[in-house]
Amino acid sequence: MNIFILTSGKYGSRIINYISKMGLASSIIGIHEVPEDLPEFIDDVAKYVPDNLPEVDLIISIGLYGDINMIIPFIASKTGAKSIIVPIHDPKQIPAGLQREIESEIRDAKIVFPKPFCSLEPVGDKYIDEFVELFGKPELKIKADNLIRNIEVKRGAPCGSTWFVAEKLKNVPVNEAEFEAGGRYHNYPCLASMDIDPQIGDTILHIAGYKIKEAVKRELGFAVKSAVVSEEICQGGDKCSHICYEVCPIRDKTVKIKENGKVKIDAHSCGYCSICVQKCPFEAISIKSNIKLKRSE
Repeated sequence: MNIFILTSGKYGSRIINYISKMGLASSIIGIHEVPEDLPEFIDDVAKYVPDNLPEVDLIISIGLYGDINMIIPFIASKTGAKSIIVPIHDPKQIPAGLQREIESEIRDAKIVFPKPFCSLEPVGDKYIDEFVELFGKPELKIKADNLIRNIEVKRGAPCGSTWFVAEKLKNVPVNEAEFEAGGRYHNYPCLASMDIDPQIGDTILHIAGYKIKEAVKRELGFAVKSAVVSEEICQGGDKCSHICYEVCPIRDKTVKIKENGKVKIDAHSCGYCSICVQKCPFEAISIKSNIKLKRSE
């Protein structure tokens, strides 16, 4: 797989350094550094397209802000790339309207906008999925008794935070591992924004934190806390607009709407932000502690 990277700023530099260090150095056949001081609105982005572009399979665009992101369709066309990853780590980076404009200009390639980068999962695309074998939504393999004895990173955040957290979890008590993972993640530090993203109703940094805690919960089969829906109180169906789904920062991954219209919350991915608890008009949701989960197979 041949990869071409568009990058800008320290966020892009960290990603490049880590994915190179962890196995993709030989696959990166071109890097183009975009200046950080470009205007947000650009009339003619074509003049910023680099010359002598190689033929590539996958484009990764990291850390570009505003209209300069419109060079992505030009570069995809010139390189023949069939797959494109454009991670979003800041709400101001690529507003929804600009994202739709980029998508409309992409002709023959699959493009994804993971928010944040460590939320990326397989999408059924050859080159994106090959990248996701190593990098994206964290997956761990943990051996433990009362303490975590060994922890292996099967898939890690492209910024390197998963490997950092995994190292810090060794010999941590199992019932403290989820909280410890969240705390250690915030010590990394992540470069994702702490501004509220209007599309998800939470910060992108928090979403990234939920991902590493989910990886721990799936392996240990235990959640310290989670939002839980009361089947008896939940109205569902015609009596409910499923506002819990609408306000959940992770939506499809966490709030499941059942055939009877009532909802169930997946404790593996729930970050217990309590937004759904506050918004449910029927007070059908509460935060529960010490929940047993089905372990990853």
